[in-house]
Amino acid sequence: MAYKKKTKKVKRQVDTVVACVTSTFNNTLVSITTPSGDVLLGGSAGRLGFKGARKGTPFAATQIGAALAKEMANMGVKTVEVNLRGPGSGRDSIVRAFQASGLNISVLRDTTPIPHNGCRAPKKRRV
Repeated sequence: MAYKKKTKKVKRQVDTVVACVTSTFNNTLVSITTPSGDVLLGGSAGRLGFKGARKGTPFAATQIGAALAKEMANMGVKTVEVNLRGPGSGRDSIVRAFQASGLNISVLRDTTPIPHNGCRAPKKRRV
């Protein structure tokens, strides 16, 4: 049986990326993508070993930002566009972590979905 030769994984060299940050009350999720939308890296508080209520803290978000910034430095990333989404406490911490690691933040966008009158509210509670 002939063995297939494994192809080497090519290291991507990118200078500008988009960081999509989803910050909920329970967790902070970050996806690092190219400007065209191809996902390069991902990180979350659970991936770094945080459990339970500690996943939603600003400290956990800072750790995610530092870990991702280190991986982005290997790719040659210099500038980051940040898309923030959600009401969680990790929103500001991620941005500060990126700045502290020497990345240049070019755009800071808030993409939190806001209902324009949304769906029908539940009926009033009668006690």
